[in-house]
Amino acid sequence: MIVHIVFFKFKEEQKKENIKKSKELLLSLLEKVPTLKFIEVGENFANEDRAMDLSIITHFDSLEDLKIYAVHPEHLKVVDFIKQVVEYSKVVDYETN
Repeated sequence: MIVHIVFFKFKEEQKKENIKKSKELLLSLLEKVPTLKFIEVGENFANEDRAMDLSIITHFDSLEDLKIYAVHPEHLKVVDFIKQVVEYSKVVDYETN
């Protein structure tokens, strides 16, 4: 199984609204992208300087399935929105049993 994790740091402008919308858009992908097997979206509550605002954890059966997800039109729509409202993001991808 492939695990794909992304952390997002949002811009301050309309931060709460953009986090909420991003969370909804991301969760909707489970119904729209067949290769996506699991998604968990978490909104951060820690107030540390190093804290990020939102995280996603996703699961795929294979690396090929992750690649299909990456270019899926529904995923790209979400990416287009998120790119407009985040300062930056970080990613971790790994394989597990």
